[in-house]
Amino acid sequence: MQAEKDASLRDGPSTGSGTFVPKSRVPKSINKPMKRIAVFPGSFDPITLGHRSIVLRALPMFDEIYVAVGINMEKRSTFDLQDRIKWCEAVFADYPNVKVESYQGLTADFCKKVGANTIIRGLRCGSDFEYENMIGHANKRLHPELETIFLLTESELVGVSSSVVRDIYKNGGDTSKFLPKEVKLP
Repeated sequence: MQAEKDASLRDGPSTGSGTFVPKSRVPKSINKPMKRIAVFPGSFDPITLGHRSIVLRALPMFDEIYVAVGINMEKRSTFDLQDRIKWCEAVFADYPNVKVESYQGLTADFCKKVGANTIIRGLRCGSDFEYENMIGHANKRLHPELETIFLLTESELVGVSSSVVRDIYKNGGDTSKFLPKEVKLP
């Protein structure tokens, strides 16, 4: 009888010292694998080849990635929010584990809302790191469970940014070399 009782206690996780935690004291969530959800936030005004590259390279690390199209009331977007969402959805249409949503407010709050524990950011140069590092620390203070990971931009895409694309667009240049084929600017 005692042997059966001892065996039932061993079904819980080990404490590392050879003893086991009784199943009754193990949180239910510990027995279920946690879904790895990340958020890739930005204005995507418009989404570029660089953005696409970061998401596709991050996909193997996560079960789901939210491409979070931010609404910043202090910043005037060149392209309509609905167009930006539509372009992001088109770019990732073949990837069911990539979700596209818009959000307003703090990125850390959006992460909490969708159950993400990781923010993905792309880095092109040292100044990107300085800015993103500061924001990453602020997000961590707001929600301590959040981690920020940085992926380096592929070398051939270092010069690609939404602001460069907008400048080319406003001056009548050809933006196709910087944008995914799904993005057709008006």
